[in-house]
Amino acid sequence: MLVDSHCHLDYFTPMELPDVLARAAAAGVGEMVTIGVTLAQSAGLPAMVEADTRLWCTVGVHPHHAAEAPVPTPEALAALARHPRVVGIGESGLDYFYDRSPRDVQAENFRAHIRGARLAGVPLCIHARDADDDIALILQQERDLGGGFDFLLHCFSSGRALAEAALRLGGFISFSGILTFPRSAELREIARDVPSDRLLVETDAPYLAPVPFRGKRNEPAFVAHTARVLAEVRGVAPDALAELTTVNFRRLFRKAAA
Repeated sequence: MLVDSHCHLDYFTPMELPDVLARAAAAGVGEMVTIGVTLAQSAGLPAMVEADTRLWCTVGVHPHHAAEAPVPTPEALAALARHPRVVGIGESGLDYFYDRSPRDVQAENFRAHIRGARLAGVPLCIHARDADDDIALILQQERDLGGGFDFLLHCFSSGRALAEAALRLGGFISFSGILTFPRSAELREIARDVPSDRLLVETDAPYLAPVPFRGKRNEPAFVAHTARVLAEVRGVAPDALAELTTVNFRRLFRKAAA
């Protein structure tokens, strides 16, 4: 069984979703985590997933939306994570590619999410784009200030230095369809070298469909294509890679293992 550790199921219409989930099951994708990007949207996710044992969710504010409302307190984020189907906080982080929120507000938001994840005892899902140095710096500073916390660098497409910094801090790394793109040779080298106990897979659906669906709308079933390429890169059988990443998912997202 595969787990799509990061997708946006609420971006599909209610009419589409049953077929999306059926195709995921047919592709061997047994569970999915749908992700919070604003507080208002996050508040509706528990109700969306609580009736389906295949589904989990996170709650949080994406860096694109960090300036649209006051930055949530760590306590408010932790309170949202009390629902039994909320397995993580995020996605939060830094995005210096689009810069849709001022960088100081993104950093404040990111720190609040780290502290909220620590309070709630759940992992933080991190978005990192063109901000490797500041991501690594804030992760280290927050660990030094408040102690360790669990986190996942989702949809990893950064450089080796950030991967190594995250691994030193105990983080996990998840690979998306970007791994399958022809120009992602350097990323595949990084994926080859990630320790086997820190590795996850995802789609980030409906974005970033893997080869052979690149340019089309992504969906959880397609995580099987990313997993196959990851298995090839690491020299293991696809079934072994699926089992490994599912075990890692349950180690990181402990509420999904209860």
